[in-house]
Amino acid sequence: MTASWQEHVSLKPYNTFGIDVKARYFTQAHNDGEVREALAQARERGVAVLVIGGGSNLLLTRDVDALVLHIASRGRRVVSDEAGRVVVEAEAGEPWHPFVQWSLQQGFCGLENLSLIPGTVGAAPMQNVGAYGVEIKDVFAGLTALDRETGELRDFGLEQCAFGYRDSLFKRSPGRWLILRVRFALSHTLQAHLDYGPVRQRLVEQGAQPPTAQAISDAICSIRREKLPDPVELGNAGSFFKNPVVPADRVARIRAEHPGVVAYPQADGQMKLAAGWLIEQAGWKGFRDGDAGVHRLQSLVLVNYGQASGAQLHGLAQRIQADIQQKFGVELEMEPNLY
Repeated sequence: MTASWQEHVSLKPYNTFGIDVKARYFTQAHNDGEVREALAQARERGVAVLVIGGGSNLLLTRDVDALVLHIASRGRRVVSDEAGRVVVEAEAGEPWHPFVQWSLQQGFCGLENLSLIPGTVGAAPMQNVGAYGVEIKDVFAGLTALDRETGELRDFGLEQCAFGYRDSLFKRSPGRWLILRVRFALSHTLQAHLDYGPVRQRLVEQGAQPPTAQAISDAICSIRREKLPDPVELGNAGSFFKNPVVPADRVARIRAEHPGVVAYPQADGQMKLAAGWLIEQAGWKGFRDGDAGVHRLQSLVLVNYGQASGAQLHGLAQRIQADIQQKFGVELEMEPNLY
């Protein structure tokens, strides 16, 4: 047995749903060398590897018969600061929200709309994480990843990452790329993204006129705390379903029966439906089956009230998907990765 590997480790502290499954083997990596060592040892032993960060985008439905490699690297630094453009870099294991707050404390603008999102820096590009009108791609300056097939390090620019809605090259190539650190292009000057009415209203209530980056962050944090459960208190992975993008005629058919349907035009002529609205209209908001449920305030969030298994939560998700398909003719796609 490799000295740094542990056996039969509960993963409950390592996933925000709080699912109590066991890893056959478990180890942590705090730097590039430890990542390479863990992967090399796994290859030598013929053991599969599951890489995790904050576990905030993961639904574990069974014990993990593999090495769970927890990325625990830390570090954040200013790479360049020229002509008002600041490039900062953070190690993949840095918790996301504290990194956002650090950037704001340095006087750097750009990440404020992405405040209070759970998870780690390394996981953010995987999903092209987004909130309140800003996505990772909008502030992205590059990343360094390890190619698990060749062992080589590679730097990726914006185009190479092929970012989409909650999507990227890295999500579409599971198991190949292990993100080690990410760079962000920030600014000393605020370019406020205040497309969402509740954010503007909260800033007015807080007397933040004109708003600062920190004020926008504070407003978004207060809104998120009101709408979304804290994973420390109630197990969840944030939004469980993507907002589906569908042809405009599909929305027209839905609107004929449901005039209040919430949909947003897209650049390609399609429409993005609000998945939360669909789920709420179908009557699932606040639904509970044992310890698996839908949050009472936010129908996009599935929650673990204590002892729910990943399989129970997945089963609930499938029931919701089938119901939305039957009622609206719309397919909902899960956001979390399923294991």
